[in-house]
Amino acid sequence: MLLVLLLSLVLFPSSSSAEITKIVIDKREPFANGHEFPGAGAYEKIIGKAFGAIDPKHGLNKVIVNVDKAPKNPGGLVEYDVDFYIMRPMDAAKGNRKLLYDVTNRGRKALLPPMNDAPAEPPQAVNDPATVEDVGNGFVFREGYMLVWSGWDPDAPRANGGMIVRAPVATNAGASIVKTIRDEFVFGTRVPQTRPTAPLSYEAATLDQTHAQLTVRTKERDAPTEIPRSGWAYADARNIKLLPEGTKFQPGLIYDFRYPAKDPKVLGIGYAATRDLISFLRYSARDSVGNANPLVAGGEAPALKAAYAVGFSQSGCYLRDHVDLGFNQDEAKRKVFDGLMVYIAGVGRVFANAEFGQPNRTNTQHEDHHFPENHFPFAHAKLTDPVTGKTGALLRGDGFDPRIFEINTSTEYWQKGASLLHTDPLGRRDIEIPQSVRLYMIAGTKHGGRAGLTPSPENCLHPRNPHNPGTALRALLVALDKWTTENVEPPASRVPTLGSGTLVKPEQLGFPSIPGVQAPKAGNHLDLYGDWANPQHLPGKSYATLVTKVDADGNEVAGIRLPGIAAPVATHTGWNFYKSPYPEGELCDREGIYVPFPNSKAERESKGDPRLSLQERYGNQDGYVKRVSEAAQNLVKERFLLQEDAERMIAEAKKQSIP
Repeated sequence: MLLVLLLSLVLFPSSSSAEITKIVIDKREPFANGHEFPGAGAYEKIIGKAFGAIDPKHGLNKVIVNVDKAPKNPGGLVEYDVDFYIMRPMDAAKGNRKLLYDVTNRGRKALLPPMNDAPAEPPQAVNDPATVEDVGNGFVFREGYMLVWSGWDPDAPRANGGMIVRAPVATNAGASIVKTIRDEFVFGTRVPQTRPTAPLSYEAATLDQTHAQLTVRTKERDAPTEIPRSGWAYADARNIKLLPEGTKFQPGLIYDFRYPAKDPKVLGIGYAATRDLISFLRYSARDSVGNANPLVAGGEAPALKAAYAVGFSQSGCYLRDHVDLGFNQDEAKRKVFDGLMVYIAGVGRVFANAEFGQPNRTNTQHEDHHFPENHFPFAHAKLTDPVTGKTGALLRGDGFDPRIFEINTSTEYWQKGASLLHTDPLGRRDIEIPQSVRLYMIAGTKHGGRAGLTPSPENCLHPRNPHNPGTALRALLVALDKWTTENVEPPASRVPTLGSGTLVKPEQLGFPSIPGVQAPKAGNHLDLYGDWANPQHLPGKSYATLVTKVDADGNEVAGIRLPGIAAPVATHTGWNFYKSPYPEGELCDREGIYVPFPNSKAERESKGDPRLSLQERYGNQDGYVKRVSEAAQNLVKERFLLQEDAERMIAEAKKQSIP
């Protein structure tokens, strides 16, 4: 009897706590043939799966939608397993003993291109870096971090090493859950233009077309036109196609498909999987069956100094949910992350902790607009929402809130409602930012800016903005670390404000009359639409989003102005427009524009360009280098730029041609 009891405790852990029950390592090898990073030495890669179980009755887990409808093991727990990937110093004594968790974005690693200036292609190299070139300038490795990635979305793409969590399907006492839901398709942006079918987020419960409806419209606020059932068909239970056979979905148009779907996964388990994996790596020596914590070589707990999480775009939205939903406390009442760096998330969340959620959605002016990505509370401070009447804050105030950096670019003010982080919901007043939070805007930068971007316009009307924010991200990670481990106050928040006159309505932007370039008439409106499966515009249920005022060059006057903006050679924005055949006048996804200054006074006068030429503003090469040097060194003093990056920028300025 005693043996049976002991076995049951190992196989089915106590329902009083969630935990990682087993760690399985599939691959372990030196990174880049043992290449040594200055100060931190050689790294190794550890790839595997973590098996876990959560108690659906525990107070911290009840927030997970449908967790009570998930299958349970004999111990009453809900089981899952999750992919993980670790890169750690082979000699722990050479590392900084700090964990840096990069939340995966649609299954992909996101940290290295923006933070390390690493190449973003090919995707396999991003998801499984094998060479020194794959990790760019090596910054986070030279700092000595233990790097961790894991899956959290069960339906994230697996191609090229994508990572997922395997979560159970919810049922009604064993019977399939069926609900009429909505999918939206825009070909050429979210869906490849060459794809012959439109992919469904869930399996259709029936292929009977009388239970489904397909519509199309040109712009987000246009009235939809129904495509008759003779004009479309199910290709299979996960795809629809247009008829007659071979008819293509048109690029840029918004197709809506309502259909009965079945078998929703318990998506919110992804949050618990992250919580429990990081707590295990941070606090435990071994798993339930005796396997050692992969962060350490022996049988001791890793004794980490700190644990941080970074999230870029979708994964930044994920971290905002992580805080709001209470997942920064584990079931043993320990803090999961000490600090978060949330980058280019605006006020977004992830449409994940919901029945039939669709975490891949991202709201812009043109598409995915009716899905519940943006919702109150937006800000970290406690506010009352005049639109819904609710009162709340992103911070929980329970003693487990991490210190937070929220960093956005110009694009998030135009497309992702970032101004609502520091104004009231109607955009009428600046609000107080809590002491444990810093807000930063990197001026003149587009969503997803990184090293190596070319001005190629792709689907956009104007050349793309290539401004690289990575230098600021590196400095801010250092500042977040010092704040957490040494209690050194970070730089004060730097965002546009109503009080300074730098935060304005789009029509008050002040954009110059550059030949061939028209300023936007509006940003992305954040409205309430009711049921996401059958959205209806609700008059008066709108939030006011504001943007950053610009100078005579069209460059933003507030935020962190890196040398590319403080000593510019072009106009940089966080907005662009679609070009034909996409809808005219709508903001082009999350892109920005790049318009070089004229070289000379004669050139600008001949074009009717109001912006000073390079010769007029800098005189010559030496004048330009001086301005870049001054801007860079000021940013170093303010701790928005590292000295090594300042020196590199000055060296690059000396190569810039100033006629």
